[in-house]
Amino acid sequence: MAIMRRNENAPVARRTREWDPFQTMRDLVGWDPFQEMAPRLWRTEERLFVPAFDVRETPDAYQFKADLPGFKEGDVDINVTGNRLTVSGKREEERTEDKDNLFLSERSYGSFTRTFTLPDGVNADQIQADLRDGVLSLHVPKSEEAQPKKISIRAGDKGQQQGKS
Repeated sequence: MAIMRRNENAPVARRTREWDPFQTMRDLVGWDPFQEMAPRLWRTEERLFVPAFDVRETPDAYQFKADLPGFKEGDVDINVTGNRLTVSGKREEERTEDKDNLFLSERSYGSFTRTFTLPDGVNADQIQADLRDGVLSLHVPKSEEAQPKKISIRAGDKGQQQGKS
């Protein structure tokens, strides 16, 4: 039996990046386990493009923001049906000539659809959308009934309190 000594001065390997559960979920959304089993003729070359959204609540509205670089107004559709807000779009792949040598292709393209369930009390008729510098901003105002209201507190009347004693 050999005795193994641990080198106390050896550098300890550390992870340089924290585990991101959201990145893991994004990777799983794009994974198609049946693609490898499908014949080549059935496969499509279109990739799934899933933009990340930020959703924020303010006292008077809900605000959605998504990075959509390279998208134009005609590339994005926004629909509201009942309490469902659906944002969909498509970015076409740039076509290259056969004589070009493509060494690496990492840019995302394809179509996406994201659906959000809106809470009760939103004013769907007043939703505003803006696409500027590759950032889609949606402003979903709350109805007057759904907005928080400050309730003032009245000081008790001394006459009423004396009568209770």
